[in-house]
Amino acid sequence: MSVTSAAPDSSHLRDRAFAWALVDVETSGLVPRRDRVLSVAVVTLDADGEQTGEFSTLLNPGCDPGPVHVHGLTPERLRGAPAFEQVAEDIAALLEGRVLVAHNAQFDYDFLAHEFARAGLRLPVARRLCTLALNRRVDPPTDDLRLGTLAAHYGVPQVRAHDALDDTRVLAGVLRASLREAARLDVPLPLVACPPRQDPRFAPKPPKTPCAFRNPGRLTAGGPLVQGMKIAVTGETRTSRADLLLRGAAAGLNMMTSVSRHTSALVTNDLSTGSAKARRALAEGVPVIDETSFLELLGDVRAGTPHEGPAAESPAGPAADPAALPAVPAPRAPEAAEAVEAVEAVEAVEAVGTGPSPAAGPGTGPVAPAGGPKPGRRTGKPRGPLTGRRVLVLGGTHPEAVAARTRVVELGGAAAINLSAGVTDVVVLDGGRTDRRLPRITALHVPTHDAAWLVAPVVTATPQTDDRRAAAHVLPRGGVVDLPLQNGRGPAHRWTVTASWAQQTRCEIDVVAFVLDEDEQVAFDEDFVFYGAPENPGGTVRLLSDGPTEQTVSVDLVTLPPSARKVVVAAAVDGSPAFGDVGALHIASGPGTSAAALVQATLDAATTERTMLLAEIYRRGESWRLRAVGQGYDHGLGALARSYGVDIAD
Repeated sequence: MSVTSAAPDSSHLRDRAFAWALVDVETSGLVPRRDRVLSVAVVTLDADGEQTGEFSTLLNPGCDPGPVHVHGLTPERLRGAPAFEQVAEDIAALLEGRVLVAHNAQFDYDFLAHEFARAGLRLPVARRLCTLALNRRVDPPTDDLRLGTLAAHYGVPQVRAHDALDDTRVLAGVLRASLREAARLDVPLPLVACPPRQDPRFAPKPPKTPCAFRNPGRLTAGGPLVQGMKIAVTGETRTSRADLLLRGAAAGLNMMTSVSRHTSALVTNDLSTGSAKARRALAEGVPVIDETSFLELLGDVRAGTPHEGPAAESPAGPAADPAALPAVPAPRAPEAAEAVEAVEAVEAVEAVGTGPSPAAGPGTGPVAPAGGPKPGRRTGKPRGPLTGRRVLVLGGTHPEAVAARTRVVELGGAAAINLSAGVTDVVVLDGGRTDRRLPRITALHVPTHDAAWLVAPVVTATPQTDDRRAAAHVLPRGGVVDLPLQNGRGPAHRWTVTASWAQQTRCEIDVVAFVLDEDEQVAFDEDFVFYGAPENPGGTVRLLSDGPTEQTVSVDLVTLPPSARKVVVAAAVDGSPAFGDVGALHIASGPGTSAAALVQATLDAATTERTMLLAEIYRRGESWRLRAVGQGYDHGLGALARSYGVDIAD
């Protein structure tokens, strides 16, 4: 169906009537706390979508402009342009009282937040809307979700890509068309409440340099310090804490801000202080030394083992024959899809390996897919009557819905959790007739079926069952794939894992990431990435909050330090419900935020879990692999974080 063939009535537009400020920035790099804005454009629209204002300017960043081959902004072009603080008030006047809109909106918002903070001014943005996230929910039949691709799909002319003003004008057309399509599908807008980042103290911070050596274990009585040992400090010290940390790091030690079972030693002058580090050290049997002994040992730190070299296999063990995905970024043709040869299905508890092992409670065990592949059994690329189709399940008890979605995957299909333009079929279980989406599904003429249809489904060709939709490889729970190589030269630069779920009214879902070393521990607290700290020090792992039903973890595989062996992506329920109440989570993974997903999986927890491991990206030799995990735990995020060596408040 054409995006313009079913215009929404006014009742569907009322919830989408906002004053908009569409923004595009060109920047000297990708890290907002370090890089600068080179040009900015703002186009304002009223609630009817009519343009009411326009502003654009080049900016003198006072630094190297970065990748000129991308944005074309040379130092000569920027010479004489105003500094950001000279135009900040003009920009603020256009943003005031409006919803900020951008394609990959967190990127533009974060850069503006830093620039306003440097200028000592308030960024007047309370909410933002990402057109990339909106179109992920709409799911148009395009090869990817880049702005230019969406512009071509929606019939919006584009003159100069990477020109801030032209990109913003194009964005206006894409927004109007996306809002119409969202109204047609009755898709809620993924509006995001913006955090208070206007504090002038919100300034760039130098990244911590990762330790170059592997952890050799604990300090022995009378033995020397060895490079790579994890050392924590607590309590009052005669030498300044900063100096102790700097001297330890300079000697090749991994100076930690928390204590775990992998800590080599705790430095303290008074073990009776009762600090959290001291209590944890006593509980874990971590050796304790005083400040004087530590300073003496610093005079003779033995050489350690560097992280460089072939990486060990993930603790879960080798996968027999992972799926070989096609090269990036070329779209997958049908013949390329045949290159996906095999996926090894393993038990989720094996996929977790030697990771978190908190005390289990009722409902914490792995959920075995009914009739699914047996552990260790090699299966071909899912083929069956539902190959290339996306099936939404409505109603039923939680176990019934889980069984239905599992059956969809067994038949080669993808299990959807939200209504989008890509849904080809709907299965209605008991109670599903009362789902608020069913009238809209009926109006859109999407085929509906009862549970018996999943025994031996008969399908007819639909416009939605195109090659693009068949390209995303459906992983079973525990399935493993090799990440594709870019032009045969190494892993794709940025790899993303996007988690999405059905709209919730009783709770929120938080997606987090842990960057782990060979001990399955974070190297330092900042390698725990969450909403309050959405980026680790090197900017290699980022959390993108794209809306109330979707969050993305972006990983730079090229610049991850050698000490990073695995990135674990997890989700936690913030509130009283459990994942049994939330329902399934869908993960999609691909190269970059706007590229088409190459891998997807639908993960169902059992009943009482409040945290769930979604996916792992881990090294195997010189390559990287992705595993869909789906392991749930009854405990909260605090216990999960502590199992990886991070102490946070529950």
